[in-house]
Amino acid sequence: MKLFRYNNSHAPDYVIVFSTFFLVVFGLVMLASASSDLGQEKFGDSYFYLKHQLLYGLSFGIIGFIAASKIYYKRYQHWALFLLIVTIGFLLLIFTPIGVTSGGATRWLALGPLTFQPSELLKITFIVYLASWLSGKTERRRSFFGGFMPFLIISGIVGIILILQPSTSAAIILLGTALIVYFASGARISYIIGAIILGLAALLVISYLTPYRWERIKSFLDPATDTQSASYQITQARIAIGSGGLWGRGFGQSTTKLHYLPQPIDDSIFAVIAEELGFVGSAILIFAFVSLIIRSFFLSYRMNDDFGKLLLIGFGTLIAIQTFVHIGAISGLIPLTGMSLPFISSGGTALVIFMTISGIIVNISKYT
Repeated sequence: MKLFRYNNSHAPDYVIVFSTFFLVVFGLVMLASASSDLGQEKFGDSYFYLKHQLLYGLSFGIIGFIAASKIYYKRYQHWALFLLIVTIGFLLLIFTPIGVTSGGATRWLALGPLTFQPSELLKITFIVYLASWLSGKTERRRSFFGGFMPFLIISGIVGIILILQPSTSAAIILLGTALIVYFASGARISYIIGAIILGLAALLVISYLTPYRWERIKSFLDPATDTQSASYQITQARIAIGSGGLWGRGFGQSTTKLHYLPQPIDDSIFAVIAEELGFVGSAILIFAFVSLIIRSFFLSYRMNDDFGKLLLIGFGTLIAIQTFVHIGAISGLIPLTGMSLPFISSGGTALVIFMTISGIIVNISKYT
């Protein structure tokens, strides 16, 4: 099979292309604002974080987008298992001396002057593996021992590794996406319900056994109980969002992003956006995400190839769940998770991965 295949292909879906680059540019602009005071305070450079995102995120992200948009998507099907094994190997390496710990979590690998987050790469390779494993194989969709149990085992392995980092939110997002892909492949409803019950039970036990996770749940149920500790971030985020009103305070005019709002360039960046651009700016951003997500699902509906269909559903679901988790958590709709906003939050690895995902979607769109 050729690496680049152009037979029977047509122009790419420009809604995907435009939505992707709108989100990327929007993210860079808002990162410049959200990080200006923090960069000046820590490094004496208001544009420190923006420069880092441009150098390590955007530059490699453009390469990933272009390469993924050119490589024939079915090539990934033959390398799916190998890519997943390599990624799991990277994930295990973070527990060795080359793993980097920050903020109480060990999620990065040190590669010379660069740091790399393997869990971000897992968002591509795990979905590619599931799409390959499920496509065209009825017994893996309908059989208990030939399909459901192997699905639970591989999902359990991935979930345990992520939780040990710890990265509970990443585990929830990725395993939730995996469950949607499994459902879309034609799995029995009873299997899906069983997996949801097992997942919720495991999450409850894990949360109860780890005090900081349990405190987040308690603070979500009653934010007023401890506004200076467990509920501090969500309290400040709500203040920021509420103060934005309809049109916002204006670009660069956030008053909470330095001394009040924790993680303004990452976990809380939507609060800064809502404060500075208001309801209108937030709605425009959400509309761009919805356009990208709905278009991915629409393309999957038109796709005749099972592998391509499941990839589109998987990637669209991943972006949808992570976007909802970030916005929902920082708005108080769900417990605080510490999850970044795709294409927007600071983080070079994440930007590269999501731009590469968009590139894969663009390539698939040529064959719908």
